[in-house]
Amino acid sequence: MTPAQNSTPSQTPMPRGIWMLGFVSLLMDVSSEMIHSLLPLFMVGTLGASALLVGFIEGLAEATALIVKVFSGAFSDYLGKRKGLAVFGYALGALSKPVFALASSIGLVFAARLGDRIGKGIRGAPRDALVADIAPPELRGAAFGLRQSLDTVGAFVGPLLAVGLMLLWNNDFRAVFWVAVIPGLLAVAVLVFGVHEPDRPTHVARRNPITWANLQRMGVPYWWVVALGGLFTLARFSEAFLVLRAEQGGVVLGLIPLVMVAMNVVYSLSAYPFGKLSDRYSHSKLLAGGLVVLIAADLVLASSAHWMAVLGGVVLWGIHLGMTQGLLATMVADTAPADLRGTAFGFFNLVSGVALLLASVCAGLLWDIYGAAFTFYAGAAFCLLTLALLVGRRGLG
Repeated sequence: MTPAQNSTPSQTPMPRGIWMLGFVSLLMDVSSEMIHSLLPLFMVGTLGASALLVGFIEGLAEATALIVKVFSGAFSDYLGKRKGLAVFGYALGALSKPVFALASSIGLVFAARLGDRIGKGIRGAPRDALVADIAPPELRGAAFGLRQSLDTVGAFVGPLLAVGLMLLWNNDFRAVFWVAVIPGLLAVAVLVFGVHEPDRPTHVARRNPITWANLQRMGVPYWWVVALGGLFTLARFSEAFLVLRAEQGGVVLGLIPLVMVAMNVVYSLSAYPFGKLSDRYSHSKLLAGGLVVLIAADLVLASSAHWMAVLGGVVLWGIHLGMTQGLLATMVADTAPADLRGTAFGFFNLVSGVALLLASVCAGLLWDIYGAAFTFYAGAAFCLLTLALLVGRRGLG
């Protein structure tokens, strides 16, 4: 794959649909992160869960979302339509939010987390394929970067609201969880009324996109991107462990969600510039740079639980996400056939989902047995292995 690095910057305006999809992501992330930034503390402090159980729930929930994307992405290719599945997925995510507020046991939290992530899985691949369908090829990296940037604005506004409401309401987790329902419902409304799906030919016969012939048609470059996505996910476990590291440093309970605010501010500010850069610059070099930044983040977080070290680590973590996440999505869109984009995003996320489950469970186990520092050192070691494999690979562009 070769990015459009030799072409002059395009003057084509960003399509309105990309902005609307970005605002949908923003609102849903406000809703989700108001809950997720507090959920590890709620599970450990209120419901008595262990770090291993937190890692298992987080990993399995996120893995479920990514695995479901295989089927929703393939179904969107079969239908030739993306928006309806995206609406259903966002609606399911919004309707799961009240369950967190009502939960009195780990089992209910687990059920709500799975329901929320199943909704994410249903909407994820069709939405990403819709971004690729709407965006002109010369703006594809910028489009994915913009959507990711707006998504991440929500990811820091949500924890910020959670901090304010926790301080205002004397650490009342459930009241904050109830407020999180509102932006989730608004996200569904914006998607329904604000996004127009491009027309597709109506005479094309519907066929099962998951066939051996189609998997071969995706080609070696696409499957290499899938392998890379899995390796990157193994090297980066759940951000829930950043929240637990901040708690070890003695940060006031109501202020701990600021860890996620800091990470997502940096992520948001860096995603769009790096997305634009990926339209003109070597993808493999940007990915390698992202791994180097993640290694630095792991080493800083391993070195100390002091709030300054944790802050430095999460800032580096956010830069890594800004450098790599939109770029990997762009690489999937660039290497997959247009009529199989939903399926392509689905398989990419299936591999990443399995990797995330393994990474989060292993991180929780290492945390419980050897402590936080060892967990982050192990993450840095796996980053080095992934970097060596990436550098050894040629021809990615």
